[in-house]
Amino acid sequence: MKVAGFGFRSAASHAALAEALALAGGAQGLTALATAQDKVAGLQAFAAGLGLPVIGLDRAVLETIETPTQSARVKARFGTGSLAEAAALAAAGPGARLKGKRCQSADGAATAAIAEGSA
Repeated sequence: MKVAGFGFRSAASHAALAEALALAGGAQGLTALATAQDKVAGLQAFAAGLGLPVIGLDRAVLETIETPTQSARVKARFGTGSLAEAAALAAAGPGARLKGKRCQSADGAATAAIAEGSA
């Protein structure tokens, strides 16, 4: 399973989400998008445009994921250093590996990371 994880501000535009995804490696081959459960609604329209489902993850799951990127602000809110990286890894399943560190849109409103796993 190849999953793109996202972290984003509530006001993030479709363009910011698309830019972050493109920088992370693009949508080709993705099976789903993932983010924190309380952010799913903000990702639904973007995912629908790609024809992909959105996987919402509980904080308890995100807290168990170690990420290469460490943001104190994100850690305080979601219990992990990078929401994008943690969501991608958790949703991609056991043994998942990141394709690279998270990428950020130029306006700073969205981040994305892609992971592949056996889920």
